[in-house]
Amino acid sequence: MGKILKIMFLAFAIVLASCKSEPKQSIKTENISFTKEGELDILSSETDSIKANFDIEIAETEYETLTGLMYRKSMQEDRGMLFIQPEEAEQNFYMKNTETALDIIYINSGMKIVSFQKNAKPLDESSLPSRAPAKYVLEINAGLSDQLGLQVGDSISFSRN
Repeated sequence: MGKILKIMFLAFAIVLASCKSEPKQSIKTENISFTKEGELDILSSETDSIKANFDIEIAETEYETLTGLMYRKSMQEDRGMLFIQPEEAEQNFYMKNTETALDIIYINSGMKIVSFQKNAKPLDESSLPSRAPAKYVLEINAGLSDQLGLQVGDSISFSRN
């Protein structure tokens, strides 16, 4: 009887050891790669000449809009993400889970730039509002809007692949 009790105890110990929970791990996301979905030009309000051209990803579903450029380790300078909002309204973006500094450009339904949030800090959850109603929002690498001389009143045009 003692031998059976020892075997049962050993079996019970093995079952307990196999049920041991794994330590919690942080969520890991792989570096999400860029998928070109279109091209976007920024045109000067003064001369109508092209100031910049970007390959863009387009975010228009709720999931795409909420996720945006989160978890991206970097972005090439000639790329950006264009958000197409369901309605023209004042917009509020933030940098939660966004690992690269960005310039956020707010654009109205007439395709004119209405405001900027420049050098948005990575991982900052502070609200970054538009200063006027916007239908489109373009995110590009921080500092590019100044480097390219972009200003309120410049316009955009874009095409989808």
